Amino acid sequence: MRDGSIRVVPFGDAAVLVELGGAAGIAAARRARALATAIEAIRSDMPVLGVPVAAATSVLVPFDPRASVVDEVEARVRAALVHVSGPADPPPDATVHELAVRYGGDDGPDLESVAEEAELSADGVIELHAATTYEVLFLGFAPGFGYLGELPARLVVPRLATPRPRVPAGSVAIAGSMTAVYPHALAGGWRLLGRTDARLFDPGSMPPARLRPGDRVRFVPA
Repeated sequence: MRDGSIRVVPFGDAAVLVELGGAAGIAAARRARALATAIEAIRSDMPVLGVPVAAATSVLVPFDPRASVVDEVEARVRAALVHVSGPADPPPDATVHELAVRYGGDDGPDLESVAEEAELSADGVIELHAATTYEVLFLGFAPGFGYLGELPARLVVPRLATPRPRVPAGSVAIAGSMTAVYPHALAGGWRLLGRTDARLFDPGSMPPARLRPGDRVRFVPA
């Protein structure tokens, strides 16, 4: 199905993917979350649907193929799209997280190279990065990994050409128009500006991920 830039396409045998189009960012992520909420609301009278998963510019809608057919699922998704016909509003009661960050040095080995590319001093990069209140656009890549946007335009830089085999837990990083905190020690190619001691994923907590889509994040230089 097409609706302007919106496409609903099969995604394997047990899901459809709603592609909302447009560039990744706050507006697109809010639309994706609004659609996921609308689909979640119809699951009570269509239990074959699974939990919808919102991403940067899309929503994955799983379903039980033994009890439904893709055309039926697409029709219900099409009906839910009326709830995201315009710009989505910011969450009215978003939680704000303040994370203390040690910028530069061993904790932020890419700070100097980012400063050079941005034609700023290292302190200028820190000031810009910490001056913005970011929105958690969506979670992905690894448990507790929140994609935060949007970065100031001066700090938009590409990922590393060769990813690091291990990025320490708590590393605060940037890539493209987004910033993030690595919740675990992981491989990754984002540019590392600093590190926080905040624990962003605890399997013993409920919910285990500290950040939730729609939350706000502020980085505070330590």
